[in-house]
Amino acid sequence: MSGLSTVLIVVGLFLLGGIYSFVKQQMPRSLIVLLSIGAGMCLVAGVVRLEVWN
Repeated sequence: MSGLSTVLIVVGLFLLGGIYSFVKQQMPRSLIVLLSIGAGMCLVAGVVRLEVWN
């Protein structure tokens, strides 16, 4: 596992925690959607960069 893929996965998981927190605080839905898109993109980019797929 390379360093960048690890960072992307950790950032994606951090953003997922932020989504959970924002839902509990009843923040605006558009902000939650934007954060979830960012979290999904980070997680997908981190998983795609893993060298397991080669």
